[in-house]
Amino acid sequence: MNSREEQLKAFDRLLTIMDELREECPWDRKQTMESLRPLTIEETYELGDAILDKDIEEVRKELGDLLLHLVFYAKIGSESNDFDIADVANGICEKLISRHPHIYGDVKVENEEDVKKNWENLKLKEGKKSVLEGVPGSLPALVKASRIQDKVAGVGFDWEEPQQVFEKLEEELRELQEEVNMADKDKMEAEFGDVMFSMINYARFLKINPENALERTNKKFIARFKYLEQKAAENNIALKDMTLAEMDVYWNEAKKL
Repeated sequence: MNSREEQLKAFDRLLTIMDELREECPWDRKQTMESLRPLTIEETYELGDAILDKDIEEVRKELGDLLLHLVFYAKIGSESNDFDIADVANGICEKLISRHPHIYGDVKVENEEDVKKNWENLKLKEGKKSVLEGVPGSLPALVKASRIQDKVAGVGFDWEEPQQVFEKLEEELRELQEEVNMADKDKMEAEFGDVMFSMINYARFLKINPENALERTNKKFIARFKYLEQKAAENNIALKDMTLAEMDVYWNEAKKL
């Protein structure tokens, strides 16, 4: 691994290159925070894919792309004299110190849950009116539900045992089935949302990240379906002409790979 001196030298090199690109490259010179935003979101998802795929080399590359974006935003901020990269770094340093009084102060904690509760309580003392203010409105619904539950649990609004959450999930499933039987679309959708929210909550108690779990299943399904397509093509058969039983043969083969 590189020494701290080498790490700082590499970061300085990136800052210098960013200065040069902003000055000399027509594309880089044209960018704004608004134009970079969708690209940053895309890069974040690409990093997420690399992490789930356990592709360490790709993780390294995607982290570089995200680091470039962070430096880019700071460069734009410096051009309007609003902030620069030092302000960004010092800001997060001060936040980390103030939010970790068990490291930089005399507060005692016993475990991770104590740390999370202190974190949320400190945010309220800093002037936030709600613990949910830190949940971005533009988050995908599944991720947002997970973050909401984490936030409220941090101030004690939570179940005590996983079994209680599972029983709540069973209750929501029964209510969903009742609305399905009544064929009321709006109420079905509402109850389906409750089921998903309860599932995400149960995942939290099981220490499972629901977003990661679902994406792993997505990837697994894609791989198996592509195998099915490949086998159908090898046999010169169109999928639409195959029976479910025929498809199931290849599907079960794919599950063994």
